[in-house]
Amino acid sequence: MKKFISNILIFVLVSVVIYSFFIFAWGTITPSYFNKNLNYKLGAYGFMNSRINNANTLKDIDILFLGSSHAYRGFDVRFYENLGYKSFNLGSSAQTPLQTNLLLKRYLDTLNPKHIVYDVYPEIFDNDGVESALDLIANSSNDFESLKMALSINHVKVYNTLIFGYINDFFGTNSNYNEDKNKGSDTYIKNGFVEKELSYYNGKYKHDIKWKFKGYQQNSFEDIITYINSKNIHLSLVQVPVTKSRYKGYREKHKFDTYINKFSAYYNFNKLLDLNDTIHFYDTQHLNSKGVNLFNQAIKEQVLKK
Repeated sequence: MKKFISNILIFVLVSVVIYSFFIFAWGTITPSYFNKNLNYKLGAYGFMNSRINNANTLKDIDILFLGSSHAYRGFDVRFYENLGYKSFNLGSSAQTPLQTNLLLKRYLDTLNPKHIVYDVYPEIFDNDGVESALDLIANSSNDFESLKMALSINHVKVYNTLIFGYINDFFGTNSNYNEDKNKGSDTYIKNGFVEKELSYYNGKYKHDIKWKFKGYQQNSFEDIITYINSKNIHLSLVQVPVTKSRYKGYREKHKFDTYINKFSAYYNFNKLLDLNDTIHFYDTQHLNSKGVNLFNQAIKEQVLKK
C-alpha cells in the first residue's frame, strides 16, 4: 500500500513538472493568437506593470485609491497632491474584490495609508475575475496569494498563465522590462493615474443591466472590509459615476446601495454629481478629463472634508 501511494505521488510530481515545462515552452514559442488558454501579456492595457513598480517604491501615504479602471482613470493623484495629500492609485483593469484583496495583502502595511477610497462598481461583483487575474499575474510577482486567487476563480486560463508566471518569476525573465508610459491616447502618471486625451462619448446606451453577485466576490469584498477595519484605517466606499443612460439601465441599483451602505461611509456619485453624458465621458463607463476634474472636486468637498 505504501509503495502504491509512493508511486502515485511520484507520478503526480513528474506530471506537474512535465506539464509546467510544456506550458512554459508553449507560451514562449507559440504566437499569442494560438494560446487561447494561456494569456500572459506583459505591459498590458492599463499600465499595471508601471503601477506595481511604482507601488514598490512608496510607503506611508495619506490616501490609497482602489478599484477597477473607474478608479485609475477617475482618481487623479495630481489633484490630491495639490491639496497636500500623498496618494497612490492601486486600481487595475476590471479589478474585482478578489484582486483588491490580493493587492491589499501585499501592499497595505507598506503603503500604510490614513484613508482608503474604494471604488465599488456594481457590475464588477458579477465578474469572474479572469481578466484582472491575468493582468496581475503577468505584471507583478506571484506568490501564494496568486494561487489562492486562481483557486477561487478556477479557470484553466488562469491556472496555465499562473504556471507560466511562476516560471518567469523564478528565472527573472522580466526583470529588465520597462513599460512605455505612453500608449495611444493614454499616459501613465506617476503614482497610478492614467490620463486619456480628451474625447467625448456621443452614443446612447439603452440596455438593461442586471447582475448577480458571485459568492466568492462577495466574500472577498466582505473580507476586504474586515481587513481594513482591523488596521483602523478610515474607509470611504465610492461609486464612480457612469453615464446617466447606462446608470438608468441598472435594475437593482437601490438593492446594491442598501448592501454597500452597511459597511462604511458610502457615496454614490451617480446621485451626488450631475454630469452630462456627451460632455463629461469618453464612453459609457469612464470619465473624460473634464469629468475627472469635476469628480475629484466633488470627492474633495463631499468625502475628504468629512
